[in-house]
Amino acid sequence: MKNMETLRHSTAHVMAAAVDRLFSSVLFDIGPATDNGFYYDFDMTHRLTPDDFAAIEKEMAKIVAADLPFERIETTRDEATSLLAGQSYKLERLADIPEGETISLYRCGDFIDLCRGPHLARSSELGAFKIINVAGSYYRGLETNPMLQRLYGMAAVTQEEIDTELNRLEEAKKRDHRRLGRELDLFSISDDVGAGLVHWHPKGGYVRVAIEDFWRREHFRSGYEMVFTPHVGRAKLWDISGHLGFYRDGMFPSMTFNEEGEEKTAEEYFVKPMNCPFHIQIYKARRYSYRDLPLRWAELGTVYRYEKEGVRHGLLRVRGFTQDDAHIFCTPDQIEGEVRATVVFALRMLRAFGFNDISAYLSTRPEKAVGPAERWEQATRSLEAALQAENIPYEVDEGGGAFYGPKIDLKIRDALNRPWQLSTVQFDFNEPERFDMTYIGEDGKEHRPYMVHRALLGSLERFFGILIEHYGGAFPLWLAPEQVRVLPITDKQLPFANELADKLRSADIRVTVDTHSEKVGAKIRRAQVEKVPVMAVIGGREAEAGAVAVRRREGGDQNVIPVDDFIEMIRKENNTHNA
Repeated sequence: MKNMETLRHSTAHVMAAAVDRLFSSVLFDIGPATDNGFYYDFDMTHRLTPDDFAAIEKEMAKIVAADLPFERIETTRDEATSLLAGQSYKLERLADIPEGETISLYRCGDFIDLCRGPHLARSSELGAFKIINVAGSYYRGLETNPMLQRLYGMAAVTQEEIDTELNRLEEAKKRDHRRLGRELDLFSISDDVGAGLVHWHPKGGYVRVAIEDFWRREHFRSGYEMVFTPHVGRAKLWDISGHLGFYRDGMFPSMTFNEEGEEKTAEEYFVKPMNCPFHIQIYKARRYSYRDLPLRWAELGTVYRYEKEGVRHGLLRVRGFTQDDAHIFCTPDQIEGEVRATVVFALRMLRAFGFNDISAYLSTRPEKAVGPAERWEQATRSLEAALQAENIPYEVDEGGGAFYGPKIDLKIRDALNRPWQLSTVQFDFNEPERFDMTYIGEDGKEHRPYMVHRALLGSLERFFGILIEHYGGAFPLWLAPEQVRVLPITDKQLPFANELADKLRSADIRVTVDTHSEKVGAKIRRAQVEKVPVMAVIGGREAEAGAVAVRRREGGDQNVIPVDDFIEMIRKENNTHNA
């Protein structure tokens, strides 16, 4: 079987060659493979639209039929400059190649591209392909650079694989959390308030409360304590933590106040992009002995990051979000047990929300790193041992860790088999040094604690977006914003319907009564469209018998049961994750 990355990358080159044939004055940038296809970035006068896709695909088919070779050309910088004359973006990319490194180009017919490769041997070896989208993209991802046109495509060995992927993309459109969020009245983002700042509507708020209640209870059961910290902090704090030096572009601009005192001085404050410096301040408020450790402190802490326009995306990338955050402070001999317990905890949480296909990435020590090598080795061993003990498939990203510590990233696959990175277990050898954190060891001397940053769900906003798409808005009963809708057939049954709703609320069940004067069939259809898990239909006979006709979201025959049995049935289902 052909190497898919090579096939997709080669298809991107053929698409660029086709665009070069069809349109004039085209400047080319890059055309890499992606997880399920490829894209190529162009700067051209003609504005590409879906109306152009068929013509480009037809020209690509001609190149495939011509059986043209992909010729690798290893050359000098001067000759490459000559071959790429007039291609300003390619010449800038050429200048990025360090002296002494091989400079290679690939020719396919008349099209020449600066590229490391590899490629297929001939254009006829391409499989099936389909152009699917065009979007804007800043050159090198910088807003100050020109906006290019990014043409996306899919590539596979067979047309059947393309059709399967197209069906998946169509299903993804139906599940898009932005569309469902609007249709189901879950959340909104208002331009009047600010881009990337989320409003949770009452229905979305119900889901959030269910998530938070479950999160808190599971944390208490796992030996965590809750902390709460401010939303802003002095510039001095962020300077010590290193955020002003390494992360200032991702922070909101500062606020300056005149502090009152004997001498009025201007004080600079920043809204927090992270919670960790605040948790460290709680640690430093007193002295700890080795007998006090480990400490596990958790916070649903709202943070703010100045995400730029090109990366914001509904709930998945926002400017204000609440982190599922925690920090563990422990001794060296406690670390392996703490890491394993954290991984087990993460798996339990993810599976509780319906994610069972879980894999991991282990990122190890980069060339430039802080902290003693032996600490890195011990930390990495503890991470790897936890993954192996839980039989989690993982890949090792050698040298891919942050400069301040190794980490594990846990990835889930959703109902459409798309990967999402959620849980992170990240060591930090930097901040304990910067903030001079210590504990008194068994020997009576000061020692540095191990510090682990840990998130299980990521942010509540992003996790909610993933949940919406995973379930297509049809949440399981324990998460559903509206768990039961009571449907009286006529107004005569309204008193009984309201009495039932009160009893359900007393059992901590989320319920509404449909008081519209429509026929019951219309009420059922509306409840199904709004993805309410359970409907309780009440007619004259049901009201007289003290019973309800139960109808599920998925449809099917109605089952008439006494009210008390109905309430107990829903209560048990609701308590599946609350026992």
